[in-house]
Amino acid sequence: MAVASASVPALREVFQSLRTRMDKAIADFRAALGSIRTGRASIHLLDAVRVEYYGTEMPLNQLATIHAPDPQLLTVQPYDVSALGNIEKAIRAADLGLNPANDGKLIRIPVPPLTEERRRELVKHLHKVLEDHRTAVRNIRRDGNDGVKKLKSEKKISEDEERRAHEDIQKLTDDELKRLDEAAAAKEKEIMTV
Repeated sequence: MAVASASVPALREVFQSLRTRMDKAIADFRAALGSIRTGRASIHLLDAVRVEYYGTEMPLNQLATIHAPDPQLLTVQPYDVSALGNIEKAIRAADLGLNPANDGKLIRIPVPPLTEERRRELVKHLHKVLEDHRTAVRNIRRDGNDGVKKLKSEKKISEDEERRAHEDIQKLTDDELKRLDEAAAAKEKEIMTV
């Protein structure tokens, strides 16, 4: 979205910073959504799993190929077969409610259907993650407003430009919050769909 106040040279940096930080907040929220389990197998379920490999904690997706061959199964094919045990242990320790089975070459992870109670817990968790990210966006808005006030006090912008900038920042914030809400609503629908 183009912001009229961003055309004022003194405000350009404030708006670039706002846009970058808000985009990062949205990207972080989308990543968090990917790791929230639904009734279907998704390779993103394992994004948070970290595996000890030769004394170093590494993300699972750097040690193995992850596939979802059908809606109720994930497979993990390690690049190094010697890491199989550590991968299996890390998946169990990740507290995802998954029970991996190791056949010596491949780890099969059946994804059980969610109970109604578990679905409600996941929706509650989703709302907490949403609220954390809504707060982050509002904090970014506050920082932007503070930057505009500082420019006004330094006499780099006029009162009209300050007022317009605050309106543009609020509009930008509202748009970002709407994007968060839409993504959360879609995820909630996905979680509650049996």
